[in-house]
Amino acid sequence: PRRGATAELRHSSSLGTRSSSSPPRTGDDDSSRDRDRPIWWVPFLGGDDLRASPQKSKVSIFLILFLAAVASLISVYGLVNHLNAPYLCKKDGIVLNCPQVKESASRWENPLPATTSWKPCAERRIGGGVSDVLPENETNGYVFIHAEGGLNQQRIAICNAVAVAKIMNATLILPVLKQDQIWKDQTKFEDIFDVDHFIDYLKDDVRIVKDIPEWFTDKTELFSSIRRTVKNIPKYAAAQFYIDNVLPRIKEKKIMALKPFVDRLGYDNVPQEINRLRCRVNYHALKFLPEIEQMADSIASRMRNRTGTPNPYMALHLRFEKGMVGLSFCDFVGTREEKARMAEYRQKEWPRRFKNGSHLWQLALQKRKEGRCPLEPGEVAVILRAMGYPKETQIYVASGQVYGGQNRMAPLRNMFPNLVTKEDLAGKEELASFRKHVTSLAALDFLVCLKSDVFVMTHGGNFAKLIIGARRYMGHRQKSIKPDKGLMSKSFGDPYMGWATFVEDVVVTHQTRTGLPEETFPNYDLWENPLTPCMCKA
Repeated sequence: PRRGATAELRHSSSLGTRSSSSPPRTGDDDSSRDRDRPIWWVPFLGGDDLRASPQKSKVSIFLILFLAAVASLISVYGLVNHLNAPYLCKKDGIVLNCPQVKESASRWENPLPATTSWKPCAERRIGGGVSDVLPENETNGYVFIHAEGGLNQQRIAICNAVAVAKIMNATLILPVLKQDQIWKDQTKFEDIFDVDHFIDYLKDDVRIVKDIPEWFTDKTELFSSIRRTVKNIPKYAAAQFYIDNVLPRIKEKKIMALKPFVDRLGYDNVPQEINRLRCRVNYHALKFLPEIEQMADSIASRMRNRTGTPNPYMALHLRFEKGMVGLSFCDFVGTREEKARMAEYRQKEWPRRFKNGSHLWQLALQKRKEGRCPLEPGEVAVILRAMGYPKETQIYVASGQVYGGQNRMAPLRNMFPNLVTKEDLAGKEELASFRKHVTSLAALDFLVCLKSDVFVMTHGGNFAKLIIGARRYMGHRQKSIKPDKGLMSKSFGDPYMGWATFVEDVVVTHQTRTGLPEETFPNYDLWENPLTPCMCKA
């Protein structure tokens, strides 16, 4: 059973009165009459003898009134205490004031016994029905792909491209990082990754070449010609699909481009050694350029020494940019004008989903209940305080421009004033060379988050799941916290939820959400949880 069941049960239970029935009483004897007396009746109050003595009656009535007065005072005191008890946190303008929580000794790392059961083993080459690399003159052909999207989506595409080339015993042409409509970036593979290490590390798995072969003269044809493109690959395709449908065309044409190539290879419908190869690419072959690694090391070092003495730090991936808020179609706190502007933005960017907007309120409520809405900065602050992180916690923030600006960030910044970004830790001159490519800046954030003592995600996405997966693979001693947004939304919306109860819910629920390896299930996400194919019992 899940450790957070107590918290779930608390939310799902309803208040009510219970009625009980007892057997019918027979007769009017004394014992029957005694049973009918109220529970507070005791002999020293006089009982049935009150009628016999007026003086006794007055004393008894006085005692009864005295006890009733005491009980009333206790009830009033309890009611006042309840009314004054903090409902989560008190809001003072844009500042949230939450009660202090006892700091937990384990807030910075997972318990040692839980981190010694598994170890990384993707470097092993076990075979499992996957053939060896063919000689150059015997290759089945050349595979070419565009790695689309942002840096982390491109990373996944590169891992999949190596795996697909292995499945078909084909030669992989170094993937091209396609310019993304949102990122507007012209980065090349060699601008981010160490090409020589990539090719050399995988030489026993797949033959990789830096460019299209010289004998293929019309290189633009690979980018534009339908005759050179395989476009009918379904999402999460099986290895057998490539063997049956793609390999014959590669053998015929010698060079083929695969596009689109986002999520075009499954997880549980390919040989385990292929999944292990994807881990080998992700965790060992794909290394950032030395200058990116060095800058990230420098930023992480500055984070650890901000207090003058060595200190741990938390990395927070805050996904609350305008685009993310709009795309989520969730409802967030804001003024009427702010909500109207967001509605206009959504209608412009996603007209087919927006329609006339009449269905969006119900959709927003449903998504919040299911935990599919990004956490707001203020909500993140309350959760972290409930987990026992004090005001002095050093937090590195990896985020785009937060929707709502400083006002939206104020509750988080006031509760945790030591919030910093890479721009706060490195000078303009130091970052100047990295600003040439947006993906270089994203790579810095990725590495600083990867090196943190605690990583906290606030919404899904490739960035967070790749970091959580890498931290699991590399040792999982450091915590990677994935908030239960569904349960948290119930807590935030519960008018009877007191602070102590909320803290208990947060602590109990997240005991099993700290980045330890988890048993996999059908269609699991290899990038977030590499346990089965890529890790071995220690």
